[in-house]
Amino acid sequence: MIHIAIAEDDFRVAQIHERLIKQLDGFKIIGKAANAKETLALLKEHKADLLLLDIYMPDELGTALIPDIRSQFPEVDIMIITAATETQHLQEALRAGIAHYLIKPVTADKFRQVLLQYKEKRKLLMSQPEVSQSMIDHIFWNGVKTALPAEDLPTGINSITLRKIKEALQTASEGLTAEELGGKMGASRTTARRYAEYLVSKEEAIAELEYGIIGRPERKYYLAAD
Repeated sequence: MIHIAIAEDDFRVAQIHERLIKQLDGFKIIGKAANAKETLALLKEHKADLLLLDIYMPDELGTALIPDIRSQFPEVDIMIITAATETQHLQEALRAGIAHYLIKPVTADKFRQVLLQYKEKRKLLMSQPEVSQSMIDHIFWNGVKTALPAEDLPTGINSITLRKIKEALQTASEGLTAEELGGKMGASRTTARRYAEYLVSKEEAIAELEYGIIGRPERKYYLAAD
């Protein structure tokens, strides 16, 4: 379970983030703060794994708060979610080692995608006693441009396409049919079904029958919860 703290002075935005997080498996909100002072108090009171931090807060800039967070709570990862578009803020955040930087307004799909990618990276780091270059490339490229040689894939299953299928399922909370998967991937329905069924066989995805008003029921695929 990943424990998340939200530092956001706009309560409506904070509520939207909270609602989206509650729709994802493996995440739990430990509290919300409306300014820098409340943020430090929240982190002292509750153990957080990830802090969603706004930059424009009423008492202090979020980027100015990061050194205090790093000093007092070194194990907390920080993800910036802000309307700030000044390059200086991004540079300061990158130097502070943030996990991600999102510009408001953030779409629900993008928000979910970034959190699920963070979850995947965290799981990978916690499961490996040593790092390899392929693992490092995978983490720094958000799992898109490189693929981990984690297993020998059967004939007809490509590691890059397989990862794209996983990413498509990650962002689809209501599941996808083989036809919908194929549409997202630019692949045929048959190809999408082959990859999805492979994930089901590896217990990385689940398939459920969906009954429509007419016609035969169709299998809908969901990424398996950790």
